[in-house]
Amino acid sequence: MAIKLEDKKAIVAEVNEAAKGALSAVVADARGVGVAAMTGLRKDAREAGVYVRVVRNTLLRRAVEGTEYECLNDVFVGPTLIAFSSEHPGAAARLFKEFAKGQDAFQIKAAAFEGNYLAADQIDKLATLPTYDEAISQLMSVIQGATSKFVRTLAAVRDQKEAEAA
Repeated sequence: MAIKLEDKKAIVAEVNEAAKGALSAVVADARGVGVAAMTGLRKDAREAGVYVRVVRNTLLRRAVEGTEYECLNDVFVGPTLIAFSSEHPGAAARLFKEFAKGQDAFQIKAAAFEGNYLAADQIDKLATLPTYDEAISQLMSVIQGATSKFVRTLAAVRDQKEAEAA
């Protein structure tokens, strides 16, 4: 099916806008995945703040031109599904990784984060990034652990001095 030039320009502009505001991008091949599964993936993506779109490779190359996702040009081969994370850098990677567990036909091709290319086998680096709330929780846990250890040390010193004085 032929796409009119105006429609192509609109697609390129839309994807380019998503790329400019994104924190990371993940590219996958969704050949053989059923319509119901793809609809579920799109629904999960909307809830996670991830922009997902199937785009022709030539249009996609033009859309990412001049962005930090230009490093993905080599993987734009065959049917391409691209996802841009706008709220959390690992959201799209986590979403695609989780979706791939239940779909044998779904293949993650590559990802990009801060202009760096990540191959499919390195997607875990991006998928395991903690969310903002998880990072705050981990930080608070470390602070609480250090503080309680400091208090126990002070209490032990106090008890020792009291024992020496008695």
